[in-house]
Amino acid sequence: MNFVVPATSANLGSGFDALGVALKFYNEIEINSATFASVSLHGEGAKFLKTCNQNIFINIFNKTYENLTGSTDTFRFKFINNIPLSRGLGSSSAVIISALSAAYLMAAKKIGVAFDKREILNAALAYESHPDNITPAAMGGFCAAVANEGKVIFSKNLLDRDLRAVIVIPNKPINTRHSRSALPKKVSIKDATFNISRSSLLTAALLTRDYDLLREASRDRLHEEIRMAQMPELFAVRENALASGALMSSLSGSGSSFFSLARDQGAASKIAVSLAAKFPGFRVEILEFDEEGLRFF
Repeated sequence: MNFVVPATSANLGSGFDALGVALKFYNEIEINSATFASVSLHGEGAKFLKTCNQNIFINIFNKTYENLTGSTDTFRFKFINNIPLSRGLGSSSAVIISALSAAYLMAAKKIGVAFDKREILNAALAYESHPDNITPAAMGGFCAAVANEGKVIFSKNLLDRDLRAVIVIPNKPINTRHSRSALPKKVSIKDATFNISRSSLLTAALLTRDYDLLREASRDRLHEEIRMAQMPELFAVRENALASGALMSSLSGSGSSFFSLARDQGAASKIAVSLAAKFPGFRVEILEFDEEGLRFF
């Protein structure tokens, strides 16, 4: 059995821990019953077979499969990883969603247990308490999500198909745990209101296609500046993207990747060319938005 899980870009500036989008950039997983357990890894992390992410996958899979079936069977796993590790593009969320999906798939095959993507998404909260990445990874689209009493409550919407994401992927990571620990434990009412008002405006602007509002709507006072200070060249990335015509430009997740939104392929190409010329050591990708999230084939 095969399935794919998309990369994601979360926060989108002002939507801290609440907003995220799925990208057409995937990790692919193949799983089959086997006499002996084995793991094959290709792409990101392939130089280190026992990567942290793949260990997390196996641990989540084994625990979930045993809980569902009461059995400890053996399987052959093949991973084709395209999502960069520790770059703010949802690699950890993709691992969590894919591990749970694999366990539910194999359990369904063994004992006929029924499941859907919402069940997988809710189960993912045990491993990732912030729903802004796991929700678009599972469901696709542009998602606003909150967690409440062990469930993810979300709204999924599809973006204009002409829009493109221009992703700058630096040649070094920002550690997510260190990045979050650097954030203040308390914020002022003024800063909280600043973000709430702009994240609301950002959501409305995307849904009504009023894209001229996005530059202001994506401004943030809760996390971006603190995180970007760990890699100061990201300030220049944002400045260059906006000067080249990006509708908005924001840190992707906790970084180090940067997400810029372009009105169409032509605009995206212009932005990408400018960024690639200015930052030759960084990778630049133009991506469409994924509408389905986790899918089986």
